[in-house]
Amino acid sequence: MQITISGHHVEVTDSLKQYVTEKLARIKRHFDQVMHVNVILQVDKLAQKAEATVQVNGATLFAEDTREDMYAAIDALIDKLDRQVARHKEKNLGH
Repeated sequence: MQITISGHHVEVTDSLKQYVTEKLARIKRHFDQVMHVNVILQVDKLAQKAEATVQVNGATLFAEDTREDMYAAIDALIDKLDRQVARHKEKNLGH
C-alpha cells in the first residue's frame, strides 16, 4: 500500500505522518487490496480538514472530515474510510 501525505497551509510533521500511517493500518487489516492512499491535511482559519482518496481494486473511495483538532479530524476520517472499505468488501463478496 502506497501512502502519500501532503499538507495545504500546514507543515506535515513526522508525528502527523506516523499517526496517519498507524491509523491507515486499520484499513489494511480489513481489506488487503488497497493499492494507493492519498491524504491531504488542510488548515483554514479555525477549521482543520483531513481528506483522503483510497484506490482499491475496482473502485476509488473518498472521505473528508473537518474538526477543530487535526488528530480528531484524522480519527473521524479513518472511521469513514473504514466503513466505506468494509461496504466495498461486502459488495465484492456478494458478486
